[in-house]
Amino acid sequence: MSDSTAAGEGATSAARRSPETGTGTGERIADWADGRLGIYGLGRRYLRKVFPDHWSFLLGEICLYTFLILILTGVYLTLFFHPSMNEVTYDGSYVPLSGIRMSEAYASTLDISFDVRGGLLIRQIHHWAALIFVAAMFVHMMRHFFTGSFRKPREVNWVFGWLLLFLALFEGLLGYSLPDDLLSGAGMRLIEGMTLSIPIVGTYLSFFLFGGEFPGTDIVGRFYSIHILLLPGIMLALVVTHLILVFHHKHTQFPGPGKTERNVVGEPFFPNYVAKAGGFFFLVFGVVTLIAAVASINPVWVYGPYRPDQVSTGAQPDWYLGFAEGLVRVMPGWEIAAWGHTLNLGILVPLVAFPLWLVLIGVYPFVEAWITGDRREHHLLDRPRNRPVRTGLGVAWLTGFLVAMAAGGNDLWATHFHLSVNAITWFARVALLAGPVLAFVVTKRICLGLQRRDRDKVLHGRETGIVKRLPHGEYVELHEPLPEGELYRLTQHEQHTALETPPTTDEHGVRRRTPAVRRLRVALSRWMFGEGAQIPKARPPALEREKDHTPLQP
Repeated sequence: MSDSTAAGEGATSAARRSPETGTGTGERIADWADGRLGIYGLGRRYLRKVFPDHWSFLLGEICLYTFLILILTGVYLTLFFHPSMNEVTYDGSYVPLSGIRMSEAYASTLDISFDVRGGLLIRQIHHWAALIFVAAMFVHMMRHFFTGSFRKPREVNWVFGWLLLFLALFEGLLGYSLPDDLLSGAGMRLIEGMTLSIPIVGTYLSFFLFGGEFPGTDIVGRFYSIHILLLPGIMLALVVTHLILVFHHKHTQFPGPGKTERNVVGEPFFPNYVAKAGGFFFLVFGVVTLIAAVASINPVWVYGPYRPDQVSTGAQPDWYLGFAEGLVRVMPGWEIAAWGHTLNLGILVPLVAFPLWLVLIGVYPFVEAWITGDRREHHLLDRPRNRPVRTGLGVAWLTGFLVAMAAGGNDLWATHFHLSVNAITWFARVALLAGPVLAFVVTKRICLGLQRRDRDKVLHGRETGIVKRLPHGEYVELHEPLPEGELYRLTQHEQHTALETPPTTDEHGVRRRTPAVRRLRVALSRWMFGEGAQIPKARPPALEREKDHTPLQP
């Protein structure tokens, strides 16, 4: 830089400074804003907050970014969609449906797909983002479950995340139903049937929901209001609260050298993490756009407008509702007639089982905290193998979910693989009951085996691949001690001790009565942490004994 240029810039800078305080315009604006909003204090506290660097933490970012994509594309689609069931005659660009009577909702969906510039791409981005959003939340939630990050102080944040997933399922169902095509109309017919199966109030709820006899004339408009206003508003509030709590609590991290319950090892939020997060957002947006551009999804023009007297063959909902569809298909068509009323268990049981299955995973953190009685804060994550029962329960829950989801396509399995649909249905019924139990047992045994392997590595070291012949002719493989960091990673975890049954008599020999809740808690504690539920880890004395051996030992 030349002297004249530097002198000119210095004069300009001096001219911009206040004669009273000697501060620049930017500094005075920043001081004004900080005095009213407290930006400096918040920035100083949170912008340098440390975030650990692990690939699994990107799952939460995928959830956030696809949610933003849904908002952006949803706003665009609302400009052209007409949420009305009034019938019109279609005269748009799609010739095969020209002259067909249909609802304004379906006609506007066709217009978005064929007549609005970029409309089809935006529709497909919106739909693919919804699928990826729910999938990312699902995997993100299970990552938190298996690593135990739901423990104190994050129980409330777990509930917020669970509510987001629960609401996203219904948000996707409502959005899927808006085009009023034949496929989505079949889904609404199932909703009506489930509503009618509710004892006593089912008929009233159905009339209230659909505005009269199915399909009515108001359902698309009602679903539209809930889809673009009510549920997104609640979900946005939950997302903001969820992120605030993530910032408020120390971020969880996987165990390793230098990582404790009182610190966080990683990179600062600004500028390192912000730069990476910004790049990752555009990467996610680009991948979703690429998928939407090359993979067609929900081609409503193929299905045609909805008519109550027609149904599509091979109809399948979006993947996240396949679980509910499967429960309906595997449930026998049982009915109970009593006092002049018919109870349709074939629909009512799946209606109750669907939210109950989600509630089981939602309340688990509180059940585990009650069993362990642990009230401490936890910021280090568990390795799933070190919590065999919890990991087994999580895999069992996933197994039930996946079996029901696969059962939702029993007709497609039958037609594509030339199998009996009845045989597939009966197999799904058995697997839905026996599959989670088998998955729990197998997963628990695998975790115990991995614990034994870790214990052997700590006590005997790592295999070197070097085979040595001893003086008496025996061949052995040499082992070498693990690095200190690896030893810490394998032995830093705590192992809970199972609760003991309280004495049956007091100090005076008087028989005391143990409450049933206490006995249940002790039994569950023994099941989770008692003999056979975990392998005792290598203790420091054992490590000290191993240090006396030479670096290479048989």
